[in-house]
Amino acid sequence: MPTRRKVLSRATPGESCLTAPPIDDPIDDAAAAVRRIVDALARTAPDEAGLPAAAAELQRIAEQLESRTRPVPAQLSEMWQGEGIARHDPATGPENPIAPPLTMRDAGGGWAEGVVTLGLPYQGPPALVHGGVCALLLDGALAVANQLAGTAGMTAQLDLTYRRPTPLYVALTVRARRIGREGRKLYTIGEIVADGQVTVSAQGLFIARGESGRPGTGT
Repeated sequence: MPTRRKVLSRATPGESCLTAPPIDDPIDDAAAAVRRIVDALARTAPDEAGLPAAAAELQRIAEQLESRTRPVPAQLSEMWQGEGIARHDPATGPENPIAPPLTMRDAGGGWAEGVVTLGLPYQGPPALVHGGVCALLLDGALAVANQLAGTAGMTAQLDLTYRRPTPLYVALTVRARRIGREGRKLYTIGEIVADGQVTVSAQGLFIARGESGRPGTGT
């Protein structure tokens, strides 16, 4: 298995990667290919003549992959090693095919910021991003902001305000910042911006990880 790279260290705002970066790795490459397939399928007419052959080929690939998977407990254990969890994150993880993925950087002033464009697989109402997908991106962004501030935590409460529709096929800026801490309670804010307007804003309460490094343990 390829050696996992460490998350890049923070230096100059705007240049340092706060999320797991894509690497030259078969898992990253396969996840990227699956994203292309999902996007293409979402844009394919249901009566497309080539669909039966494509479905058969995809079934063959799925069966091939399933025959080589590891037991779930082993995979879960691996995800706790190095930056495994970050690489599988459903919002930012390059190894997770359901992630866009959202890559976030240090924007200065405590802000973690990333830009992502979402297509049809993330649609809710016509031409708009599903509200649950917005929540996923903001939960992920607030978690990254906590890491940037020096203390990771688990989500205890996430309050969202949907100010206006979030469009598909438009570059979205997702940003977040820690605004306070009381003991193990971490208070973080974030927002999604499209065409210069905030579409969704978030306030989150996170609980700092315990001394063991696992969530919800320690004091």
